[in-house]
Amino acid sequence: MVIVDAAQVWSWLGDVADPEIPVISIVDLGIVRDVAVMGEACVVTITPTYSGCPAMQVIAESVTDALHAHGIKEVRLVNQLSPAWTTDWMSDAGKAALKGYGIAPPMQQTIDISGLRNGVKRAAFVAPEVACPNCGSTHTQLTSQFGSTPCKALYKCLACREPFDYFKCH
Repeated sequence: MVIVDAAQVWSWLGDVADPEIPVISIVDLGIVRDVAVMGEACVVTITPTYSGCPAMQVIAESVTDALHAHGIKEVRLVNQLSPAWTTDWMSDAGKAALKGYGIAPPMQQTIDISGLRNGVKRAAFVAPEVACPNCGSTHTQLTSQFGSTPCKALYKCLACREPFDYFKCH
């Protein structure tokens, strides 16, 4: 029997990379919501970046494999959809890793959408001012609302002329 505490499990999960963006861990991405050690079992609660995220199966397998590698025999995963994941849960280290990888990190906190209920018309979409992760210029332009994954938008830098992904706030 391996005896561990939740802090140790959090540390191990900090080494599990996101399968779509391998420079950021699932902890720094903010999808690991809770870790509980119950006797010989470890329960890990995860929240997908969006409902139906195709990477969740790979993430679940990676979590299980990582904990098995550290001697934890019983791993239970709980998928928690509410509250919905938000880019606000990303760590500063995760945002820095994205930028270093060439993906512009989220530029602001998520917006309170409570005013969108009860028939209130929503404002027209205004693209955020996104800095190019390559040269730092904010002279950038949205090319497509959808980038290489649904979590990202495609931008191009008008200064260095390089295309890049922007991790959308949500």
